[in-house]
Amino acid sequence: MSITRRIFLRNGALAAVGTAALPSFLTRAAFGAADPGVRTKRLVVIFQRGAADGLNIVVPHGEAAYYAMRPTINIPKKSVLDLDGFFGLHPAMASFEPLWNEKHLAIVHASGSPDPTRSHFDAQDFMESGTPGLKATDDGWLNRCLHELPYPAAAAVTASGKSTLPADASAFRAIALGPSLPRILSGKEPAIALNNLNDFSIGGKNPKATPISNTFEAMYENSVDAVMHGTGQETFDAVKMLRTADPAKYTPAAGANYPKGRFGDSLRQLAQLIKANLGVQVAFADIGGWDHHVNEGNTQGQIANVLGDFSQSIAAFWNDLGDLGEDTVVVTMSEFGRTARENGNRGTDHGHANVMFVLGGPVRGGKVYGRWPGLDQSQLYEGRDLAVTTDFRLVLSEAVSQYLGNKDLKAVFPGFEQQEKFLRVLG
Repeated sequence: MSITRRIFLRNGALAAVGTAALPSFLTRAAFGAADPGVRTKRLVVIFQRGAADGLNIVVPHGEAAYYAMRPTINIPKKSVLDLDGFFGLHPAMASFEPLWNEKHLAIVHASGSPDPTRSHFDAQDFMESGTPGLKATDDGWLNRCLHELPYPAAAAVTASGKSTLPADASAFRAIALGPSLPRILSGKEPAIALNNLNDFSIGGKNPKATPISNTFEAMYENSVDAVMHGTGQETFDAVKMLRTADPAKYTPAAGANYPKGRFGDSLRQLAQLIKANLGVQVAFADIGGWDHHVNEGNTQGQIANVLGDFSQSIAAFWNDLGDLGEDTVVVTMSEFGRTARENGNRGTDHGHANVMFVLGGPVRGGKVYGRWPGLDQSQLYEGRDLAVTTDFRLVLSEAVSQYLGNKDLKAVFPGFEQQEKFLRVLG
């Protein structure tokens, strides 16, 4: 297949003229991007690494025990952004209020992994593999969820006007925004990791950029991990396409005000890839800075700073997508929560249950889902933590099954015996 006419991607992100010399993948992707009628359902997963304090993020301001347990780091009732009379958002998350009011944003409180570990490494590994307590799993659930899904449609229009469908998929089908492929996307399905669209050069031509041959070749071609091996050429093809897109000149939509920093940059670049219609089906990004053992702060301080970055970046991403948000679901998670009581250093220690956000066009928003277990001493997990009442896999299973359409949940989340009905977060 070759391109015989000029093709422009959405918003002018890429122009290709007479590109018969391009790799076949680039030809397929460019054809697919030229078809405005193609719609791809997308799932974006965001990981809050470091164990976020869910009790100070979505505050149970209607429960007196919360204030008794946190005399110096609680969020005062007068400062809480009330949601339903019992729960409210941290004031640094004002950018989430419109999403909640427009019913695009839902919350699942007291959610998390049933595994009791308080190790960051193990808990993150379990949530990314989707098999809590089992370290032998060699791939990630976000990769496995692609096994039974059709490739994103990429219709090619021939000179006669006839539409065809290529047999294989875009290299951008599964993408992580970061320096290396994360656990959650490792597996049999091809996936790529991009740290910064502006930092790549082909053959090291840009002395200020990271040469492709030094990063991706080392990451993939020389990898001892057979699961990841063989994706190198696809990554090279993808990066060649990105270079022609001239990402430095991308302008977000009006109202999409991304904060400066790694996380905001990651979501801005992800929005660019999605708006270029390159066949993104699943994507992953993460944000650190949540492990607040000392001086966590309340309305100001460490947690307020990272929450502002977190919520403003996601809100900007949503606004940037525009109508494409109707075909996008964003799910957030963290390895575990924090202790219900503050510690002697005005911080919190490793806990158990946490909070998840679900954002998107098909989301039944404006509601806090899940059973609230309470913060009375008798209701705490191991006498110290918010108890898990919703397994994180139940939320993810709904996104995979009801939204993306992969009904083989036993393969995506092996060992998870679903005892509860879906929360029906997604309509």
